[in-house]
Amino acid sequence: MRWNLSPQDLPTAWFNVVPHLPAPLEPPLHPGTKEPVGPEDLAPLFPMALIAQEVSTEPAVDIPGPVLDVLSLWRPTPLVRATRLEQALGTPARIYYKDESVSPAGSHKPNTAVPQAYFNKAEGVPRLTTETGAGQWGSALAFASSVFGLDCMVYMVRASFEQKPYRRMLMETWGARVAPSPVDDAAHPGSLGTAISDAVRDAAGREDSHYSLGSVLNHVLLHQTIIGLEAKQQLQLAGERLPDVVIGSCGGGSNLGGISLPFVPDEGVRLVAVEPASCPTLTAGRFEYDFGDTAGLTPLLPMYTLGHEFIPPPIHAGGLRYHGDSPIISALVKSGRMEAVAYPQSKVFEAGVQFARTQGSVPAPETAHAIRCVVDEALAAKEKGEERVILFNYSGHGLLDLSAYDDYLHDRLAD
Repeated sequence: MRWNLSPQDLPTAWFNVVPHLPAPLEPPLHPGTKEPVGPEDLAPLFPMALIAQEVSTEPAVDIPGPVLDVLSLWRPTPLVRATRLEQALGTPARIYYKDESVSPAGSHKPNTAVPQAYFNKAEGVPRLTTETGAGQWGSALAFASSVFGLDCMVYMVRASFEQKPYRRMLMETWGARVAPSPVDDAAHPGSLGTAISDAVRDAAGREDSHYSLGSVLNHVLLHQTIIGLEAKQQLQLAGERLPDVVIGSCGGGSNLGGISLPFVPDEGVRLVAVEPASCPTLTAGRFEYDFGDTAGLTPLLPMYTLGHEFIPPPIHAGGLRYHGDSPIISALVKSGRMEAVAYPQSKVFEAGVQFARTQGSVPAPETAHAIRCVVDEALAAKEKGEERVILFNYSGHGLLDLSAYDDYLHDRLAD
């Protein structure tokens, strides 16, 4: 069962959660002076339109027409009820998922890549640099850059660069250049922190370049709220008023924020972040100011962190291997409005395989983290004998991650 919106139902404004947060966000701090950063500090890396969105307190931010034109290539995305999974679990819960795998890059990431490329193009910037973990974000920015005629340089975490060659090939097909990170240590497995350092260093050293980030920052999560806004409309079409729980995997926070932030004002709706046990930022990290990258080139952000020098193990969910978290997500967890859980990757892939064998689709390793939590929520509903409406973000397909499933199916996957 699935519910599709018409093209006319595509949201024309993003939802800004900032006015709905329990307390105002603390400002980012300059890496050198430790004073709050201003627009002039960010201008070498970002266009002014994105800087304005980063600090906006308006409840809604209009989506430009050219951005809507590109998003309409695949949006609105379907809302699907996972009835076969429900039957396999024997649960009275009703499980719905937003299928973001239908985008050109196969994930939710183009929702922010397209506006970021557009705003840079509008400001006359011809080249973008970025990092990528598993390659989902790099693929999305490569696609968006090709649409708007920009050059794109991607620094890919070395562990993923070696694990996922087809992600690199996809980026190169859209015209991007891809380098393993860190660029100065071929024996280092890399992390999103080191890749961010490489990308920021590149952009800051060239007048023709800006830096583009696929998660963490306020404007990124803002762009992703198109997911939750559509889901709200579709749940009504399905006869559901509100979900009982909204679940998303969490590395930096983009897909989790996309599905969950529009539900923050709705009392009684639980919000759950799911992260890897090998990189348990929200469940085991400290809430403090920390750098967003390993080298300490970026502003310091108020967030849950494992320390910017933390190098997570090279698990297959490369998009979740980040030492910190979005300040927005961190603030929601700190206040108690959002919960967080962590799972080892063997349990995650167990749920991913179960989903593939019931629903048919093979989820990305990142997405399988959310599915693990969904299964546990559905089984808890079964144990209590209560109906429960579960909504999660199917943030991307795993068709370019099959080596990870091969490791799981042949007992080579280590926790």
